[in-house]
Amino acid sequence: MKCVDLIGTVEFDIEQVYSFERRLSALYPHNRNVRPKIRQQLQVLRDSGYLDFVSRGRYRIRSNPL
Repeated sequence: MKCVDLIGTVEFDIEQVYSFERRLSALYPHNRNVRPKIRQQLQVLRDSGYLDFVSRGRYRIRSNPL
């Protein structure tokens, strides 16, 4: 969620989140599956009501999270 907040826009695409891959790899050096983990966490944020799925690879932060 911190990476999503750092993007600084309400609507964003997955490539913008992937731009944090190097930083996340440094934070979690034993995780060899950073991109799949990013996708998984976007799904968790969507399922928890923080994000809406707009279209393939596009997300929007909800103004009123559940």
